Parts: sequence; structure tokens; C-alpha cells
Amino acid sequence: MNCLFMFKSKKPKSRRHLKKESKDIRGRHLLQKSAPELSTTGKNQTTSTSFNLPTPRSLPSPTSVRDLYTEREQNQNLRVFSYMELSEATCGFDRKLQIGEGGFGNVYKATINNLAGGDSDSVPLTVAVKRLKKQSQQGHKQWLAEVQLLGVVNHPNVVKLLGYCSEDTERLLVYELMSNLSLEDHLFTRRTLTLPWKQRLEIMLGAAQGLAYLHEIQVIYRDFKSSNVLLDDDFNQKLSDFGLAREGPEGDNTHVTTARVGTEGYAAPEYVETGHLRKQSDIYSFGVVLYEIITGRRTVERMKPSAEKKLLEWVKLYPVNSKSFMMIVDSKLQSKYPVAMVRRVAKLADHCLKKNDTERPTMAFVVESLSKIIEESNTGDMMSSVGESTRGVTRA
Repeated sequence: MNCLFMFKSKKPKSRRHLKKESKDIRGRHLLQKSAPELSTTGKNQTTSTSFNLPTPRSLPSPTSVRDLYTEREQNQNLRVFSYMELSEATCGFDRKLQIGEGGFGNVYKATINNLAGGDSDSVPLTVAVKRLKKQSQQGHKQWLAEVQLLGVVNHPNVVKLLGYCSEDTERLLVYELMSNLSLEDHLFTRRTLTLPWKQRLEIMLGAAQGLAYLHEIQVIYRDFKSSNVLLDDDFNQKLSDFGLAREGPEGDNTHVTTARVGTEGYAAPEYVETGHLRKQSDIYSFGVVLYEIITGRRTVERMKPSAEKKLLEWVKLYPVNSKSFMMIVDSKLQSKYPVAMVRRVAKLADHCLKKNDTERPTMAFVVESLSKIIEESNTGDMMSSVGESTRGVTRA
């Protein structure tokens, strides 16, 4: 990739030009190397805070994330927080304020009195603060990858990064607060009300739009799952957790080769087998979540009978065009859904889950398909009697 620069011009470059070019290359490589790997940095060695961080900029139709990196210094909007500020904002990282937990670290609800910094007065803002576990060597790379990516992207279906903290061994991220938990929480836990069918589809449409944007700028998410689709009080949806994101293949390359990381049940089989990562890997994961919203079941249910433990193996027993298909639809929906719509969503999921990844649709196609299904359901064109379908199953 970098050898291309040798043929652009034979004119010697200025020191200032070389410095800028070096920053651009370093920025995009940090995203490429974001998969969790063992670090060679000693446990007691601190990481410098002087590395070049990209900052948010909204650009019209960027062709790649690199376009965003090359513009990052023109709009310095990320706030650099001190550890003391974030400790005070979370009452010393009080467990009562903890709202999430993952491999990277814990997430806390916090109130920032002056988000813009300086001496100006501002309305206090409630945010989410993610704190890296100190013992996590892999976590630092994921933290840095999130700062690199979220510091430059700007999309309504991607969670907004407000700032960060890198002080001694502490690594923290400050996001806008998504106060209504995740899609996973609303599908699988008893502490939330059952999501209506149409709302499930609208959430998936928003998630699809976020993925389509990432693919447009040549970024592979690599960790799409229901727990990473966050919701606000109005059920607006945003993708979160970008520590595993990678820049996609370039030139004539068909894939990037990476360490095989992710979550069991969501990763595409060809990626698990070979480590070859393509955009189609995200599309496979999207198909898995489509079946989660249809069935109300997790991708892996360890307490179920052996034939039902793995979601994708179980749904194969009830093909979309069979009379028995409706047996897998989430019983919590209480038959309040149009049968034709559910079947079309299942067909779209099957398309996303094609074994041959070249046969899977693009995310742009998925967005268009979901939009049409929702639009047609609003007009009543797809309404049919669940009772009729149930009688068909009984006769079978």
C-alpha cells in the first residue's frame, strides 16, 4: 500500500509534508490493527498521551474512513478529560451507577458539568463513561481503536464519542448516554416490556443503516450483535463497541486476514475457519440477529434441549415456506404480527446467512428490503391472519 507513494512524484517532499503523511498512515493503521492481541508493553510501562487522535468531522458521502482521517485536524471536537473529572462524575466509579459490563471494562452513568471544558457555564449533561480494566492488555488496543474510529465518524445510527481520558494506566471513553439499554435486553430479559414486532423491525432498520454507512467508508464492524445495538428513551438505535472494527480490503484484495475474534454464534463460518474478513461477515451476523428478533431466542441457548441449543440449527427445522414455520415465532408477541411480513424477514435473514458469502446481499440491499417491508406493512398490504396460519400448522 505505502509503496504507491514512491510513484506519485519524484520531487523531494518537505519536512512538513512528510510529517503530515506519516500521521495519516499511522491513523489508518491503528484501526487496521485493532483486533485484540497480546501486547509487548510491560505491565508497569505507561502509554504516552501524545499520540495523534482523530476528531469528529461530518463529510458528505466519504469514500472511505481514510477521507475522514485526512481531515481530522480541521475540527477539534473531542474533549480530553482528566481522570479526576471522570472519577468525580461517577462518584468514584460507584457500583450503583454501573450500567454495563463487558470484556473491555465497566460502563457508568455520569454527569458532566462542563462538557466543552474551560470556564464557560453549560447545562450538565448525563453521559456514559467506559473504564478500561487495568489488567486488560488487549483492552488498550480496543480503546485506541474506538477513539480512532468514533473520533472521525458522524452518523445518526453510530454512538457518538464525546471525549476520552488517557492518564497513567487509566483508559476511559465518554459517550452520549443511550438510556434504554440494548436490543438484547429488550428481547431476552424479563426486566423490560416485550418489543412489538414493528418496533423490532424499525430497530433493525436503524442498525442496518449504521452498518451500511460503515461499509460505505470501508470499515468492517466485526462485532454486530443484539447487545451492541443500543437504544435511547425513544427507541432510536445506535451501534456501539467498535474495538474490533477493521478497515476493509483495498485494491485488488478480496479480504483482510485477522485474528479470529468476536462472539460465538454471530461470526460468519468462513471467517471462523480462515480468518479472512470481508464486509459479508457483518451481513452474516445481521442475519443471525434477524432470527433473534423473529424467535425471541439468543443465538446460543445452553439450557435448551440439544436440538434447540444453537439458534440457526433449530430454525432450519422450520423452513420459511413450510406450514410449521410459525412455530418458531416469538410467543411473547402473542400472535400480534402480520404473517407475510415475518416470512419476508426470515427470507431476508436466510439470504444474509448464505454459506457462500458472495451470495449474500449488500447492506444497502438489506436497508432497502427492510424499508419496503415496513412501508408495505403500514399500508396493510401484508396483513394476514395469524389464526389462519396456526390452523394450517394444526392440519399439518
